[in-house]
Amino acid sequence: MNINEIKTAVLDGKFNDSFNLLYGETEIAKQRYAKACDSFNEIYPTSLDIRFFSASGRTEIGGNHTDHQHGSVLAAGVNLDVIAVVSLNDEGIIRIKSEGYPMDEVDINDLDKKDNENGKAIALIRGVASKFAAAGCELKGFNAYTISNVLKGSGLSSSAAFETLIGNILNGMFYDNKMAPIEIAKIGQFAECEYFGKPCGLLDQMASSMGGFTYADFNDPKNPICESIALDINSFGYSLCVVDTGGDHANLTEDYADITRECKAISNELGVDFLRDADEEAFYGKLAELRKKCGDRAVLRAFHFFNEQKRVLAQYEALKQGNFEEFLRLVNESGNSSYDYLQNLYSNSNVSEQGLSLAIALTRQFLNGKGACRVHGGGFAGTIQCYIPTEKMADYKLMIEKVFGENSCCPLSIRKVGGYEVV
Repeated sequence: MNINEIKTAVLDGKFNDSFNLLYGETEIAKQRYAKACDSFNEIYPTSLDIRFFSASGRTEIGGNHTDHQHGSVLAAGVNLDVIAVVSLNDEGIIRIKSEGYPMDEVDINDLDKKDNENGKAIALIRGVASKFAAAGCELKGFNAYTISNVLKGSGLSSSAAFETLIGNILNGMFYDNKMAPIEIAKIGQFAECEYFGKPCGLLDQMASSMGGFTYADFNDPKNPICESIALDINSFGYSLCVVDTGGDHANLTEDYADITRECKAISNELGVDFLRDADEEAFYGKLAELRKKCGDRAVLRAFHFFNEQKRVLAQYEALKQGNFEEFLRLVNESGNSSYDYLQNLYSNSNVSEQGLSLAIALTRQFLNGKGACRVHGGGFAGTIQCYIPTEKMADYKLMIEKVFGENSCCPLSIRKVGGYEVV
């Protein structure tokens, strides 16, 4: 189909089954994809054989700052995503225009890392393509236009969604879908670490690529143990959302890095590189010595890791058994641990800005013992995650947005698939 034919098919409901699978609705999706078709047509008006691809954002369900210590996590793909309108070209050029950004062009015959591309989207494209080429994929050029509703700076991982999107385009168009979702996630992680220049674990890419609820054990980070969990939050009478508190991430790099550094200081004192490999009994037996050598905050952060690791396993079991009230209890317990021990709700360099703490205080007061809330993602600024009784969701959104602004409360649903060709 050409671009006009596929847009007509979208509006006529030919993609409704996929839209229901991805978003749980069709009308908003129709308009969004039709708009993407119009934008694509303005840039690439003569294109044929149009295809759609999607990759989800993700939400961290359990395991706050456990993955970088080779711990276990729970995460899920969500209904917010990056979508692409794609067609082949005969130029040997991967050409991607993302809404609001300049065009990126990558020559498929030149996939080596470029130092001047550090921190840019083009580095992610080149990095993903290089791994597919190394796997024997016969790449060709293509034109694409992408749009995203994955909130930036929200902990929903817009970069991982973009990496997953590129991986699924290459997998679907040139590799007969032979690359498994977990391998696409590893390729995305490689591109972000090695080409983009941002060290990261595999959590974000894994959740974006696999979709649904996913438990992952990173004891061997190169070969994580992953398991999907079938669960519908709404069936328990709860709705999931994140609240964007509007905090500034600009000067928080050292705050994030301090967590890793302090955890490593403790693990090294215990004779290992990562807390996952440390003897917990030895940790408690050496507290007096560890306090003096590493400081109290480092000790508390290790305390958080050891207990959060156990909590993830308990959450995993609760979800498998359908015991949602126990799961919510553990979510609140995790949130308290992040607040008290991990200490990642605000930066000590700017104590006047404590939006996460305020949002949690307001949410707990509103819930009055029901539901759950916690810091979401890296912390220090950004978002909290909430489980709100569905019948109270409208009132909660109204209350919290009076403080943090219109559309600061973003309802989420868990989508069953991650990276996906929309057909």
